[in-house]
Amino acid sequence: MSGGSGIWLHAVTRHLRPDRLAGLTGTGGSPVEAVWVGDLVAVVTPVDLDEYGEAALHRKLGDLRWLAAANAHHRVIAAVWRLGPVLPTRLATVYRDEPALRAGLHDLRAEFAAALDRLTDRAEWGVKAYSVRVADEAATTARPSGGGGAGAEYLRRRRAALTAGEAARQAAAEGAEAVHVALAGYTEAARRHRPQDRSLSGVPDPMVLNGAYLLPGGRAAGFGNLVRELGARYPMLRLELTGPWPPYSFAGLDDFAGLDDTGRLDDTGGLHDAGPGPADAAGVRR
Repeated sequence: MSGGSGIWLHAVTRHLRPDRLAGLTGTGGSPVEAVWVGDLVAVVTPVDLDEYGEAALHRKLGDLRWLAAANAHHRVIAAVWRLGPVLPTRLATVYRDEPALRAGLHDLRAEFAAALDRLTDRAEWGVKAYSVRVADEAATTARPSGGGGAGAEYLRRRRAALTAGEAARQAAAEGAEAVHVALAGYTEAARRHRPQDRSLSGVPDPMVLNGAYLLPGGRAAGFGNLVRELGARYPMLRLELTGPWPPYSFAGLDDFAGLDDTGRLDDTGGLHDAGPGPADAAGVRR
């Protein structure tokens, strides 16, 4: 799909006055607009399909240098979220025209309304856990050689290091599971995302937990206290708390078949965590 203009869908909300979007620009730098579908409001930006159509998206979504569109997408979502409950859409949800957009939302008005009710006054918080390297080399190297020469001593130390490393990995995995269970028990909803690779996280220590948690604003302080308590309880982990974010992980739009029909771009690589919250490749809707 290329040529002409299309509609980039950033988010779905309700009771939004169009003037509240004044001055806000979306993907491609165009002004953000509101399209009413019953009581719902689709927050959209007109885009050039030569730049953001299916062929262009196949080329660009796997390129981590293509961050401008992702940043604009998340900026719009965050701005709308500050005005009320919001259902963020996946990155690059593009429709050919307004009738296609309206048709995609019309039959799911009740589901969207229920999701917006569920997310009113809620925020997403992220907790990442990194496995901290245990300083056990001194203890290993201090062990008596036991005879057998330098070669045998090297092998003993190598086996001891491997054993210690495996024990550390197991302890980190068990600790991450315990942290997630404790956090999930405090929140209304929780999700574990795939841990990020070091090249993406920018952290040399391996990530063992990439969790998202939904809770009302009144429980944010207690959640932060719990994260600190868990960090002290599991010293083999370093916990990183981020947020609050719009409820990227809990919008549930992928559960609505009407927004997941033909034309989806699969296996494009995605732009994961290009912005403040989870971001994935999505589809061009016809």
